Amino acid sequence: MPKPKTFFVCNECGSESPQWFGKCPACGTYNSLEEQIIKQSSVDVPSRGGVSGWQASPNNGKSGVKTPKARASLTFNQISDRQVTRWESGYGELDRVLGGGVVPGSMVLIGGDPGIGKSTLLLQVSNALAQRYRILYISGEESGQQIKLRASRLGVSKELGEVVDENGKVVEETPQPKNSESIGADLYVLPETDLEEILREIDSLKPNLAVIDSIQTIFFPALTSAPGSVAQVRECTAALMKVAKHEDITMLIVGHVTKEGAIAGPKVLEHLVDTVLYFEGDRFASHRLLRTVKNRFGATHEIGIFEMVSHGLREVPNPSELFLGNRDDPAPGTAIVVACEGTRPIVVELQALVSPTSYSSPRRSTTGIDYNRLVQILAVLEKRVGIPMSKLDSYVASAGGLNVEEPAVDLGVAIAVVASFRDRIVDPGTVLIGEVGLGGQVRSVSQMELRLKEAAKLGFKRAIVPKGQKFPDLNIEILPVAKVIDAIIAAIPQQGLTEEDLMPDEDED
Repeated sequence: MPKPKTFFVCNECGSESPQWFGKCPACGTYNSLEEQIIKQSSVDVPSRGGVSGWQASPNNGKSGVKTPKARASLTFNQISDRQVTRWESGYGELDRVLGGGVVPGSMVLIGGDPGIGKSTLLLQVSNALAQRYRILYISGEESGQQIKLRASRLGVSKELGEVVDENGKVVEETPQPKNSESIGADLYVLPETDLEEILREIDSLKPNLAVIDSIQTIFFPALTSAPGSVAQVRECTAALMKVAKHEDITMLIVGHVTKEGAIAGPKVLEHLVDTVLYFEGDRFASHRLLRTVKNRFGATHEIGIFEMVSHGLREVPNPSELFLGNRDDPAPGTAIVVACEGTRPIVVELQALVSPTSYSSPRRSTTGIDYNRLVQILAVLEKRVGIPMSKLDSYVASAGGLNVEEPAVDLGVAIAVVASFRDRIVDPGTVLIGEVGLGGQVRSVSQMELRLKEAAKLGFKRAIVPKGQKFPDLNIEILPVAKVIDAIIAAIPQQGLTEEDLMPDEDED
């Protein structure tokens, strides 16, 4: 009997090596190579040698073996059209990220940090869909009692009732029991980690949607590796994908993330599924961002915004109000920008603080802003405007901690820094849109019409934008500028700011 051949697979990046190394040659991780056994295939592959290629030996020299018939290929005209009807998940923010709703038979992978709310979101979505479809919730990390306890805490089996005062105003929302017909909705829970048992349950129950929480806890008994390893994650996902496509069952899969923020397991995991979503946010903040990085049925780089409240996750239909500060009491060093996440414009308040440094090299700190972009903008302000930023500490943050790293917020960062340096207040009714070039010019940005419409809807009166673009006829004053110095003068009109005011004072030298 021949000795079985083995190879070694990295459980971090999924690369294969013919022998064991203490350090993975691909990703550099130590002690991450695991031994795998190559299974000998029972199917004889014909040789391609000879004159006739594949047709030279169809039976591979064996007699009495029938040659399998090739599948008939089809042209696009021969393939019947099928209208895909999406399901409404009950949460408009999730439907927006998915491209309009849940596609039947699709496979969606959701990743995020521990405790960010992945299981909470999927349990709430499962409850909403269970009113119309049969749902199977498979948990490999919690028991049935734990899931029921969390469901009771989230009010899954209850609906909110309004408490109204004498004037007809809602003063409180209290959980009220649902009708007896909706309490027994088609939501089934299966605490299981064995893949074979899960597939049997799916085949027996025939659900419309199945939730796997999480894929790193599922294991295939035929494999010798531990659950969560590269081989286990790859084989379990492939088996679930086959069931989803053949039986037209939608799969929502939870994936753990590594310390770098990527989904744990081989990269092929993201290639197998149809949609990849990331659930982001600060655990100490109330808002959560659901971001799509891959979607075969819709656009990518869309985001959905949720807020964590006492009874679970609540969607935020107007996120601009969440990331705007108090416009009635403006403070020096603040500016309003309009960032775009996919096709969604979001109005965000930027805050800057500039103070003399007490060290040989000034400090730069950012929250929600790209650090390299800030350093570049500070260099432009020192070279083109004359502000001695090399002698000043600079701190820039976005309200709510939202990541706004696109170039369109450069002008807002520059104006906020200048306003903090001169201790001036930027006009609270003005939004700033534009990219700052190294020559001090204000460059054009994309999706200008969407940004201006969002600003006009929220009541802003003026918009400082790059010069040379065409603008729609909206109820907002447009101020085109060509250079950063022009934008600074236009953004702070009430103090009579001039170019001489931007120069440093004598005692600052």
